[in-house]
Amino acid sequence: MPDRNGTKHRVVVLGAGYAGAYVAGTLARRLAPSDAEITVVNTEPDFVQRLRLHQLAAGQAIEAPRLADVFEGTGIRLRLARVTDVDPARKSVTVAVTGGSGEVGYDTLVYALGSHGADHGVPGVAEHAFDVATRPSALRLRDRLDGLEARGEGGRVVVVGDGLTGIETATEIAESRPGLSVTLIARGKLGTPLSTGARNHLRRVCDRLGVTVLEHTEVDAVEATRVRCADGTALASDATVWTAGFAVTPLAAAGGLEVTGEGRIVVDRTMRSVSHPDVYAVGDSAYAVGDNGLPLPMSCASAGYTGRQATNAIVARLTGGKVAHTKLEYVGNHISLGRRDAILQMVDHEARARAKYLGGRKAARIKSGIVRMSLWGTWHPTFGMPKRKHHVTAAPAPSLEKRGRSLETE
Repeated sequence: MPDRNGTKHRVVVLGAGYAGAYVAGTLARRLAPSDAEITVVNTEPDFVQRLRLHQLAAGQAIEAPRLADVFEGTGIRLRLARVTDVDPARKSVTVAVTGGSGEVGYDTLVYALGSHGADHGVPGVAEHAFDVATRPSALRLRDRLDGLEARGEGGRVVVVGDGLTGIETATEIAESRPGLSVTLIARGKLGTPLSTGARNHLRRVCDRLGVTVLEHTEVDAVEATRVRCADGTALASDATVWTAGFAVTPLAAAGGLEVTGEGRIVVDRTMRSVSHPDVYAVGDSAYAVGDNGLPLPMSCASAGYTGRQATNAIVARLTGGKVAHTKLEYVGNHISLGRRDAILQMVDHEARARAKYLGGRKAARIKSGIVRMSLWGTWHPTFGMPKRKHHVTAAPAPSLEKRGRSLETE
């Protein structure tokens, strides 16, 4: 039945990336619309396939479904706005819209604002570097690369950072735009988290694509036409791509939620904030400990695991059910190396690379399938689930002033 004296229970989801879109769609289909009202707040009108933004930057056409179509028939209210403040004490979110601002109240909040590129305080990154952390920034990089090719004189692209995003970006650009020279700067040894065989495979692919790799290199500053390194060398660059890590917005910390030093929301095993029981965090925004006892990495896979756990917990708590624990795993890395090659590197329980890996065209087909399934899962969040709509029976969680800091984890 509806709570709060006959009104619907208000669930607000901040962000419609892989985690947020899945949670919103699943909750809308599992909770009775007579009892629950679900609102999604997102800056862009389209669903962004973040897993493929390096492809978009390289010049490929990437599908961007309209969120209105994704949520069609679910009853979800889509509000296109930018979140500027979260106030858990008032159970309110402030948003910026064209011509002003507004407030969105909630009974249950799902915080899924994801992450953005982190400059780590390196001078010039914000002013001169590109990134592939968001769709607008990936499009800006694509425009720059288009311009370099249009000159007919080639161009120099420097990718800073040899994490998964950096490796995928460097190899994608090198394959899609062979007229440009691509340099990948690695802080340590290229492919350090990978097995020996996978590292060797990665090196062979870089050689084949003409990617120059600079290992054990620190970047001190990014300038308009060059990258300055800690050893005093300077690399000429017509387009510098910064992929040296990710960060979250400071909104959660500013709102008083308990966060880590880097601003991620500390959650319990069910993705509920340890400081505010009516707030759940999923995806990159959440600091969640996996089944192996280690923090889950920022990744699409983690978005899926945390999204499923949060959804199950919210439905159970609102409908009087028992909260079941779903899997929180980190099984490995799937790295695309252009369109015809990839690496699938599985890890053990301690998140260490296993000796065996899969590389080449078969791995590329599997990675492509994973990406397609990620998009499909966003469109069909309830595939295989019972069609029954559950009625809300529980009242919203009381404020901290009423229950103190002792939170159940169930």
